[in-house]
Amino acid sequence: MLSLRPNAKLDKEACLVLIDQEQFKEKKVALNNTKIKDALRQISQLNSFTAENGQIFPISHNKTLILLVGLGKRSDLSLTSLRIAVRNALLSSYLKKVRDVEIVAHEQTESTLKAIIEGHLIGTYQWAKYKSKDKNDQSIVEKNVYLVASQRKSLEDAITICAGVNLARDLINDNADTVDSKHLEATIRTLIKGKKHISIEVLNEKELKAKGLGLHLAVNRGSLKEPKLIIVKYEGSSKKGDYTAMIGKGITFDTGGLNLKPTGHIETMRCDMSGAAAVIGTLKNVLALNVKRNLIFAVTIAENAIGSGAFKPGDVFKSYNGKTVEIGNTDAEGRLVLADAISYIVRNYKPGRIIDLATLTGACVVALGNDYAGLVVSDDKFSRDIVHSSNETDDRVWRLPSYPELKDSIKSLCADMKNVGFPKGAAGALTAAEFLRQFTEGTAWAHLDIAGTAFVDGSGRWYYGHGATGFGVRLLSHYLTNP
Repeated sequence: MLSLRPNAKLDKEACLVLIDQEQFKEKKVALNNTKIKDALRQISQLNSFTAENGQIFPISHNKTLILLVGLGKRSDLSLTSLRIAVRNALLSSYLKKVRDVEIVAHEQTESTLKAIIEGHLIGTYQWAKYKSKDKNDQSIVEKNVYLVASQRKSLEDAITICAGVNLARDLINDNADTVDSKHLEATIRTLIKGKKHISIEVLNEKELKAKGLGLHLAVNRGSLKEPKLIIVKYEGSSKKGDYTAMIGKGITFDTGGLNLKPTGHIETMRCDMSGAAAVIGTLKNVLALNVKRNLIFAVTIAENAIGSGAFKPGDVFKSYNGKTVEIGNTDAEGRLVLADAISYIVRNYKPGRIIDLATLTGACVVALGNDYAGLVVSDDKFSRDIVHSSNETDDRVWRLPSYPELKDSIKSLCADMKNVGFPKGAAGALTAAEFLRQFTEGTAWAHLDIAGTAFVDGSGRWYYGHGATGFGVRLLSHYLTNP
């Protein structure tokens, strides 16, 4: 829980005082308390605390534990490193048994306060649903945090947006057999229940067959779970038309199909629905923020499982828009379900623009690593708008090229196209995006390949622990609220 309070009171069990090196040298800590300023002078003389980045130093004031949190040189301090510093301080052993914490920021700028909010709400998120509680462990995980800042809508909105991020993370982190198409549909229906100006269309297996979404159905053939395409239409503006559609890849588990993923790659493949989770998290935020735009939220859900009915390399399937696709690799399944969803939404909902999110290619991870998502976009203005939201939210993207000759790379000798590019292994992120472009029918389109950014496998990265990051929720929420 996070609350805002206009003034520091030092009335909680602990207080984090954020301080950069320049402030420390000048003894200008953002806390008007004579005793604490005297303590700072003594600490400075002893040279026991220098406000280096990551340094934490405890002092006591009455019954409050005060942690001085060093931020390093002001010129070197980024919002990312600020989020990391806040996370590390809140998770430090000093606060292990503390429930109520006050935070005093080193400055009161909007971007700084938002970063502190995210450092707490996103940074201290933990997925512990299946962890047994040690009876001897007295640590308090859920803390009440009081940030010293004036009440303002932008900060309340930042708190709201973090909730959408963490919903997406919950969906991604849970067991694949729990978060199936029925679970995702139930989650969406719960979010929209009782809301005005909103409608839902659900295509189950029967409807997918009747309407001819052959690529989507092919991917799910080896699974006992039912595939779904779920579309939520949100009328937030009285302006007719001009809908923005967001489409998320929702492969609830990706074995790779008959082109089986090897050990070392398959273990985290419940995260292959991170695009769908980001769309659902953004839907939660849009409803909470009452966004004044016309929007479409779509999640295309399947499980790429192995079974006697699983689709096979070399098979040819017909898509919703009539184009036939040769299967060159069953592990290139995400583009198949997205292709049918994109063409279905283009033809039936006629959006002004489309944004798709997908953990699509390992090639994007090779190209950009784990800190940037790949962006392929149809025009420069669309690109600038998305990159701006990326820069504002720390959901980082990097634009990749798209050019006419790429169409030749997905040609097939026996169908209209192939679901893998040629030559093998070259520009895989680009050829995957080009495959999707074939189904946009000229609609303005942006593709976000979030394969590297959606999940942290290990001890942590930046201000994330192990597991899902909720990538894309902050970016989309900013884009939709800053037209």
